[in-house]
Amino acid sequence: MDLIATLIDFILHVDQYLAQFVAQYGVWVYALLFLIVFVETGLVVMPFLPGDSLLFVVGALAGADLMHLPLSMGVLLAAAVLGDQLNYSIGRRLGPRVFQWENSRFFNKAAFEQAHGFYDRYGGLTIVLARFMPFIRTFAPFVAGVAAMSRVRFTAYNLAGGALWVVGVMLAGYWFGNIAWVKANLEKIIWALVLVPSALAVVGAWRARRGTATA
Repeated sequence: MDLIATLIDFILHVDQYLAQFVAQYGVWVYALLFLIVFVETGLVVMPFLPGDSLLFVVGALAGADLMHLPLSMGVLLAAAVLGDQLNYSIGRRLGPRVFQWENSRFFNKAAFEQAHGFYDRYGGLTIVLARFMPFIRTFAPFVAGVAAMSRVRFTAYNLAGGALWVVGVMLAGYWFGNIAWVKANLEKIIWALVLVPSALAVVGAWRARRGTATA
């Protein structure tokens, strides 16, 4: 419980934690940022780490001249792209083993075929849009790997989505993060960055399932 409470506190007050880390450890903060984003995007079991809020705060710190904006963007873009590539590779590696189960309690071959068809048709858009949705961005590259989406196609959309996510959210923090109102309401903004995309994803999934059930 203490670990969970600490993690929640870190997510909600990531600006304070990062500012302290920059003051104490200087350039080592870039290694920490790389690790957080790489683990969040690269390991399907770690979807709860901060992503959007972290990028926004780093942009705000760069706007306050506490961090270097181009270096931060380069480090975090590399972490985001490499993390997704790892996640995809894990899914691709596990896929053939999963297929051997045939239909079982844990695997439905028909569902896999549907996922494969979906990623063939909409996988690129899914990889890009998933970047902006907490939790989903951790699972999307893994599912793309399991569904055997081509690596070349995945990599192209991974680069595009990663660039839009990292550069877009960081620039938002850089331009708006030091405005007095934003600083006063940062915790609410962080909650919104977590809850709003998640709610939209849940509603979208519910509608998709409802449409499938009534078809």
